[in-house]
Amino acid sequence: MNPKVDFYFNKAGKWQEEFEKLRMIILDCDLTEELKWGVPCYTYQNSNIVLIHGFKDYCAVLFIKGSLLKDELGILIQQTENVQAGRQVRFTNLQEIIALEPALKAYIFEAIEVEKAGLEVNFKKHTEYTVPEEFQHQLEEMPALKAAFEALTPGRQRGYLLYFSAPKQSKTRESRIEKYVENILKGKGLDD
Repeated sequence: MNPKVDFYFNKAGKWQEEFEKLRMIILDCDLTEELKWGVPCYTYQNSNIVLIHGFKDYCAVLFIKGSLLKDELGILIQQTENVQAGRQVRFTNLQEIIALEPALKAYIFEAIEVEKAGLEVNFKKHTEYTVPEEFQHQLEEMPALKAAFEALTPGRQRGYLLYFSAPKQSKTRESRIEKYVENILKGKGLDD
C-alpha cells in the first residue's frame, strides 16, 4: 500500500467499502500502487495496468489496455464510442465485487501478460476521423486556418474533430467552430 493513495480512499464517501475491496484484490496481484490523475493507479514495472475510480452511479476498475483483453465473460465496458484502449468493469455494490473477484484477478493477470508481451493498442489515426462539413468549409475558405490546423499535433486535431462533430445541429457545430478558430490559428488545442 502506498500512503500517498490513502487520501483518495479516506475521502471516498459513497464507495468506501467497494474501493477498499478493489484495492485489496489488485494489490494481491503484485502490482505497485501509485497515485496518477488523482486516482489510484496500479503498475507493473512502471507500466500502467489498471486504476480505480468512482462515479455517481457506479465505481469501476479501468484496464488501461482493456481493448486487448479477451473478455471471455463479457464484463468489460467501453465508456464512450471514442475511447479506444481503456475498458471498465463497473460495480454498484460490494457483493458484485466479491462475486467477480476470481475473474478480476484473471483479467489483471492477463493485462500484466499483455504488458509483458509489449502489445500496443492500434489507435485510430487522426486522419480517419470525419471532418464536419461546416469545418471543411471553413478550412477551404481560410488557407491560414487549414495550415494552422494541419500543424497541430494529431491529438489536438482529433480533439477538435470530435468536439466539432458532436452536435446534431449544424448551427451548434458552426458556433463551436467559430469559437475556436482563433485558438487553432494560435496553434492551441481545445483545452489549452
